[in-house]
Amino acid sequence: MGKNNNKKFVEAITAIDEDFAQWYTDIVKKAELIDYSTVKGCMIIRPYGYAIWENIQKYLDAKIKETGHENVYMPMFIPESLLQREKDHVEGFSPEVAYVTRAGGEDLAERLIVRPTSETLFCEHYAKIIQSHNDLPKKYNQWCSVVRWEKTTRPFLRTSEFLWQEGHTAHSTAEEAEKETIDMLNVYATMLEEYLAIPVLKGQKTEKEKFAGAKATYTVESLMHDGKALQSGTSHNFGDGFARAFNIKYSNKNSELQYVHQTSWGVTTRLIGAIIMVHGDDSGLVLPPKVAPVQAVIIPIAQHKEGVLEKANELKDMISSEVRVKLDSSDKMPGWKFNEYEMKGIPVRIEIGPKDIENNVAVLVRRDTREKEVVSLDNLKDRVLVLLDEIQNSLYEKALKNREERTFVAKTMEELKEIADNKSGFTKAMWCGDLECEEKIKEVAGLTSRCIPFEQENIDTQCVCCGKKAEKMVYWGKAY
Repeated sequence: MGKNNNKKFVEAITAIDEDFAQWYTDIVKKAELIDYSTVKGCMIIRPYGYAIWENIQKYLDAKIKETGHENVYMPMFIPESLLQREKDHVEGFSPEVAYVTRAGGEDLAERLIVRPTSETLFCEHYAKIIQSHNDLPKKYNQWCSVVRWEKTTRPFLRTSEFLWQEGHTAHSTAEEAEKETIDMLNVYATMLEEYLAIPVLKGQKTEKEKFAGAKATYTVESLMHDGKALQSGTSHNFGDGFARAFNIKYSNKNSELQYVHQTSWGVTTRLIGAIIMVHGDDSGLVLPPKVAPVQAVIIPIAQHKEGVLEKANELKDMISSEVRVKLDSSDKMPGWKFNEYEMKGIPVRIEIGPKDIENNVAVLVRRDTREKEVVSLDNLKDRVLVLLDEIQNSLYEKALKNREERTFVAKTMEELKEIADNKSGFTKAMWCGDLECEEKIKEVAGLTSRCIPFEQENIDTQCVCCGKKAEKMVYWGKAY
């Protein structure tokens, strides 16, 4: 179907380079990923949006279990006194906390907090069940929702309630805890790059940006189409800080009491927002095949003619053992179906009509490039599988190219501000490590530190802000 024929349908989406925020909102609604709830800041995740989350969950849950973790479930309510036991932690979360003050028709003796995160609950539990070195390590994970009362919200990226997984582990040594923290960060990085086709930067957060109560926070940062950064997953090393606050001790092999060393790590439904903002285009979603709920859609052409629907069903049966496939035999016009499935980002479209059947062929159309090819029905399954791999790799390469083209270098504050004012993306600049300089960069250039990457580059010897000696290169950017 030609571009002009699509125009009316596609005008419903704001152009991606005209108003990125509105484009994003249009897609989440029109691709039927979410609906808005009557509770401000909360979203209803519709079946198609939830199917994407289920695929992420299925992939990640398998990896979490492969690495020796077990799933548990903690209560959604936390007594206020429990959260108060780790000072930095409670201060970090206090602005976003939702309280329950009345239940069963009576005022509660102690306010309950709807979990913004579950560290304190895991700590209370670990203090009860860990006594000996034989009880370690404890490697637990839970899939749940959490509540953080946000002032400004956007579907998937920042909502008052969202879905996530949160891993919480306890170890006998600092070295084991550090290894766990990095190992899980690498699981996230692999998932983002190989499954979601999103390139990431791996590194450590600054003291200012780290998790409340953590010894160190590690992050995977990705770049969206508009040049803003998205923190896509974090892994925290708590050291023994929480263990001291909650008295989590074990007796070692010499019967000496020691504090455990803990970690915590998580990713959320914000990953769906990342998929939209990294891969989407002016026609809607573009889904990487590995995470797509439907990988191929079959559109029968002139389906009222004899044999067309039968052949379309044959094709579906032929590929359904290895491809998540849908056949749309509704009475909508083919052009409408083309637009609908482009909006939903289905990687491959298969068109089959009377002339195609005569010639024993079908037409394959890629969602990402819209390239068409005519394929023999004898080779259809193999070609679809190859095409899905090609699309997956192509989406990753395109996103990587976007990041590379939007990564800049600054050696002075003037250069940093010039880039921040006129370009969008990551800026690499050296930093002395002082909080004062980090805050000045945010004040003057409007940039926050995204991460201190594991792969360091010595682009200069001086701090971009104060000119003092600097040994750390930092990625700076504007973020969601």
